[in-house]
Amino acid sequence: MNSAPDNARSTVGDTVGSARDTVLGRIRDALALAPTPAVVVPRAYRTGRALPDDERLALFTDRLLDYKARVHPCTADRTAEVVGEVLREHSVRRIGVPAGLDARWLAGYDGEARQDDADVTPAQLDALDAVVTASAAGCAETGTIFLDGSPGQGRRALSLVPDLHVCVVDLSTVEVGVPEAVARLVPERPTTLISGPSATSDIELERVEGVHGPRTLVVVIRTDA
Repeated sequence: MNSAPDNARSTVGDTVGSARDTVLGRIRDALALAPTPAVVVPRAYRTGRALPDDERLALFTDRLLDYKARVHPCTADRTAEVVGEVLREHSVRRIGVPAGLDARWLAGYDGEARQDDADVTPAQLDALDAVVTASAAGCAETGTIFLDGSPGQGRRALSLVPDLHVCVVDLSTVEVGVPEAVARLVPERPTTLISGPSATSDIELERVEGVHGPRTLVVVIRTDA
């Protein structure tokens, strides 16, 4: 009694599949016969822009604050002191760190530090209070920090799952504009762009933080590095 509907469904499915294959086959044939002229992509971006260190720092800081990030400028010799102060301020007892992070940056921290690797699960990352990473580059004009998965920055999950991200940025790697900052990156590396803590808006335009990444972003800018 039930075999007829099953057979009907099978016949319809075969017909749909055959029609799809026919259409896709014709598209492939047309593409094979069509000429493929080279496409020239305009690259006339504004490049080479520069600002003195103090102006670049002020612009970068202003944009980061506008995105609700917290900013702590310091000299390179105070990195460990400032990172330690930030972690204590947020009552952090357990952090995740990429394998290549400069261990000296954690000299002011007396809690537990877990080195990340591919075997650390998302649940284990979620149990961390914070993550501390370095950065690859920054853009002052947009307040954007670039991570590229280098040893001091780690994999993308490490910087996205914990609720607090403490990111150390050398002012010497911060460029004025996007083209200048992108020129610092290696195209083959996985790039993550961070502009403030994770945030979005619901249907009523209410800001919601921590949806796609850390709820809190703290940027330690080393002004002489």
